[in-house]
Amino acid sequence: MAEFKNVTVKKEANVYFDGKVTSFQVTCENGEVKTLGVMAEGEYRFNTNAAEVMEMLSGEFEVKFKDKTEFVKMQTPCEFSVEANSYFDIKITALTNYSCSYIN
Repeated sequence: MAEFKNVTVKKEANVYFDGKVTSFQVTCENGEVKTLGVMAEGEYRFNTNAAEVMEMLSGEFEVKFKDKTEFVKMQTPCEFSVEANSYFDIKITALTNYSCSYIN
């Protein structure tokens, strides 16, 4: 999906890792919450409370999931899922646009 329709967007950004990762919360008509943001070059660890689907829209990155030892390079556009109460490590090698959906 190239755009969200009929949504509410919080004006204040979520800023992480000294400003290298920024996102905005988007709430859909049906109450589903997503974030839409960008990640600058760097390495980051994201912890999850809820299960997530990460939709990587553009950019270059590698990802390593909990209990894995190797990073996997993925081509954008793509998506991957992360279990609740878990984490993933990500290496961003070129500015990357993403959207995250939280699964209840």
